[in-house]
Amino acid sequence: MVMTKEFFSRSLNETREFARQFAVGLQPGDVVCLNGPLGAGKTEFMRGITQVFNCEQQLTSPTFSIFNIYEGSLRGELVELHHFDLYRIGSTGELDAIGFEEYLYGPYISVVEWAEKFPDLLPANAKKVFIETAGDTDRRIVIDAP
Repeated sequence: MVMTKEFFSRSLNETREFARQFAVGLQPGDVVCLNGPLGAGKTEFMRGITQVFNCEQQLTSPTFSIFNIYEGSLRGELVELHHFDLYRIGSTGELDAIGFEEYLYGPYISVVEWAEKFPDLLPANAKKVFIETAGDTDRRIVIDAP
């Protein structure tokens, strides 16, 4: 059963707050798909997730590096977040070359921006977050989670 929740954010801070509320329920092995157009707020949503896990590294969009690893913790337990940005990836062969599936299917929390480009490579139980612009600073955020 998929549970759908819809939120409306009026600022970057609200977007990060919705992400923090969402992230509290994440655990190792979870995969989160962030979908939405350029500039919708996917990286800001990810920034909220990293705040929950006390990741000390400064979050940057991995658009040019494709993949970042953030180490953090939650309730005293170490947590590793894998942050992928598939915007510049054109084929599954490119994903194979970086070991995408090995990083994705492990004891980590994986967040994949532009996940809709390769839906067949993602687990069926992935949590899906859709972000779209609804004005200059307003965003509509829809979360589908099994």
